[in-house]
Amino acid sequence: MQLGYVILYVPDVEAAVAFYERAFALTRRFVAGADYGEVETGATALAFAGEHMAEGGGGRIRPSRPDDPDAAAVEVAFVTDDPAAAFARAVAAGARPVQPPAVKPWGQTVAYVRDLNGFLVELCSPVPPR
Repeated sequence: MQLGYVILYVPDVEAAVAFYERAFALTRRFVAGADYGEVETGATALAFAGEHMAEGGGGRIRPSRPDDPDAAAVEVAFVTDDPAAAFARAVAAGARPVQPPAVKPWGQTVAYVRDLNGFLVELCSPVPPR
């Protein structure tokens, strides 16, 4: 079993892909209209599907919105050598800052933002070897 992709259900697929390009310097893989799009993130792609597509998967979703006080129960994490620069870039592109970069007790630097739809995004350095 391999993780192929993670899908975030969003109200506007094109806007989500464009935001992730600007905020996180990711490369667009493709966008299929209002239904679906992907960005390159390494072995596992990050995908966006129109909220209307959720019912086709057999269920309903609770949409994530930027004005919700609590983020959805999911987090997207991007590993980078420079979390501080990634945090600054994301905020400049319109991400809402949640927690500026801080070094954790295990030696990893971690920061958090919320994207244009309110999803929580972690920007972190690699976990140091033990």
